[in-house]
Amino acid sequence: MAARVLLRRRVAAPFMAATLVGGALFPSVALAEAPSHDHPLKKPIYDDYETFLPPKNSITPVPSPSSDTIPQTPSPSQKPHRPTPTDRLAVEIGKARLFLYRYAAATEDTVNGVVDSAFHLERSFTSTIASLAPARETGEQLMPGLVYVLVASMAGSIATRNRNILLRATVPLVFGVSAGWLLIPVTMTNVTDLLWRYERRFPTVANAHLQTRQSIQDAWRFTRVHVDVGKNYVDEKVTNARDIVEGWVKKGK
Repeated sequence: MAARVLLRRRVAAPFMAATLVGGALFPSVALAEAPSHDHPLKKPIYDDYETFLPPKNSITPVPSPSSDTIPQTPSPSQKPHRPTPTDRLAVEIGKARLFLYRYAAATEDTVNGVVDSAFHLERSFTSTIASLAPARETGEQLMPGLVYVLVASMAGSIATRNRNILLRATVPLVFGVSAGWLLIPVTMTNVTDLLWRYERRFPTVANAHLQTRQSIQDAWRFTRVHVDVGKNYVDEKVTNARDIVEGWVKKGK
């Protein structure tokens, strides 16, 4: 038994050495990839399936009968489509809805226009009233001045209560306007400017106003000139009379 074991060890050692030397001198490559298709002897496993497939270039798409590419010719047996009562009812309902929409839109536009005009009128009125008030720098107060103007107008009405209708209409107005120019001149100036702006919208009224104003100014100027002339005449006569009296007094002494 011992001889066999020794013999096996002696044989195995030279065999292993020969195997290592052969592997080092003649190496062999193990391919893990599939072999190339150049080998005519090997055939793929899907060769039978690929032989039955038609070539790609020979396939042409066939359009379906319902597609738009094929012009459809109406057959003589087909009849034109007529609207049904439901379609007619839908059309009438659409017309009624459009009419109601237009009417509602027109009503809404009208209401919006009326509201806008009222708003602009209110703003114009408030701004106009505010523009008539005097500035703080003038020191003019409206409340006592307006009360005095009202009292002056009532006094004119009381003074002419037994006169004719013309005096009863004009005298209170003259008293009130005169008191206004004396007590609240800044406010009266603002009022006259506002009235003039409105009068310029009517050229006839504006021209009549200018002519009346010019005639009043001319009459006032003429009156003042005559008053000055009369005053100078009276002063001259009084001076002459005084000189004569003084001369008499001197002669009497």
